[in-house]
Amino acid sequence: MNKTLPNTLRLPALLLLLLAMAGCATNPVTGKRELHLVSEAQEIQIGKQNYLPSRQSQGGAYRLDPDLTRYVSQVGQKLARVSDRPDLPYEFVVLNNSVPNAWALPGGKIAVNRGLLLELGSEAELAAVLGHEIVHAAARHGARSMERGMLLQMGVIATRMAVAGEKYANLIVGAAGIGAQLINTKYGRDAELESDRYGMKYMLRAGYDPRAAVTLQETFVRLSKGRTPGWLEGLFASHPPSQERVEANRRYAATAPAGLRVGREEYQLRIAGLKATSQAYADYDAGREALARGDAQKALALADRAIGAEEREALFWGLRGEALLKLGKKRQAKTMFDRALQRNPDFFAFYLQRGIIEQELGDSAQAKADLERSLELLPTATAHYALANLALEQRNEREAIGHLRMAAGSPSPLGQQAARELALLELPREPGKYLAVRGAWDGEGGLVVQIGNRSPIAVTGILLGLRNRYGWARKIPIREAIPAGKSITIRLPEPGSEVHLEILRARPLLR
Repeated sequence: MNKTLPNTLRLPALLLLLLAMAGCATNPVTGKRELHLVSEAQEIQIGKQNYLPSRQSQGGAYRLDPDLTRYVSQVGQKLARVSDRPDLPYEFVVLNNSVPNAWALPGGKIAVNRGLLLELGSEAELAAVLGHEIVHAAARHGARSMERGMLLQMGVIATRMAVAGEKYANLIVGAAGIGAQLINTKYGRDAELESDRYGMKYMLRAGYDPRAAVTLQETFVRLSKGRTPGWLEGLFASHPPSQERVEANRRYAATAPAGLRVGREEYQLRIAGLKATSQAYADYDAGREALARGDAQKALALADRAIGAEEREALFWGLRGEALLKLGKKRQAKTMFDRALQRNPDFFAFYLQRGIIEQELGDSAQAKADLERSLELLPTATAHYALANLALEQRNEREAIGHLRMAAGSPSPLGQQAARELALLELPREPGKYLAVRGAWDGEGGLVVQIGNRSPIAVTGILLGLRNRYGWARKIPIREAIPAGKSITIRLPEPGSEVHLEILRARPLLR
């Protein structure tokens, strides 16, 4: 019988090799020596690849006031130029999201939510937020988080081998999931203090009054104590405020000269449009909450009120479409998504929702086009699952399997359903992919064989093959069905020597 050599030393050795291949380098911000598993080129590539899907998953770009986005970008670039890594390809965007939050991806890709801009009082406070995020990128905090994850994952696997031998968050699949993890990373105490300190240095270099960072942190601490809704799932989740940060900021700001830029009046002029539409977005947010509770009529009324206040906002039309869909009015809902896309043709959710309606209405060609466009903007299990069903309608099992594989990568109930349907299709073709078989001599001339079902479905009709160097020695039908995630053990008397075990055939147990 073929024997597999123990892996108890292989993965620890691999971990050591990985550490040996990685270089120790100087952190460009702090000057400290650090282990680098992620190179600068990889940082930039990770940020570039994940910037679009991360923005999409957080509401997409805020489009009603392009001048506001340009203003935020100008402030950000002013700070980036005086940072310790001015050559990173920095980008700054305002996201169409009411939750007060900001985040940075490796490589200098930075976003600030519409909701946070409304809470700031001056350009200097905006500079404090953006400077803080620039440090997260420049000091490699996101990259270091990834590196810790790589080491932890390798360490956990090695240990096991040695011992034992936002609404769419759970639906994001594929490489886009990396961005979702990075923007939701909770930074530790040291990273936050570091970003505060060097962010204030960048403010000072750019001519901004760093005292604004102190007043901003004081506000954050006060709001965190009051457990203000919105902040808990936003900025405070990834950037926990503390009195320690306030005191550290205050000590540094005390050394700054007077007469530096605050820009209170300028900032208020810049966000005047946001303030004017704040009630419309509050109605939209309340409509989303009503829809989540199952009150489609309330959501529809709130969508209408938001549209009445600001008809240019695509999200409001999208909410109206979702409410109509919940009420069973598919064709009217499709019209709302048409209108949403006329106002914003670059948001995945409108294509996804319209594509699902088109599929239900029998327009397969247009449904496929819309669902594929949604995947280009943000890969989701929902779109992949819908496309798999369209492929099966066309009897294209190969394409369906590809989409189901992607959908099965989601931890959501839909991902679990996709995994079951994928197993139904693949099991008859690739039984060895789902059934693991191993054997051991029992010391009495017999072979004990264990067959484990790794699939999410029950399996029957198993044919076990025993092969030696001359060919197939025996083919043994297994009469017993194996439930999902379970295993069975059988004993084969006198199977001969040098036996190779293989699952030749199996089929799903359909009840």
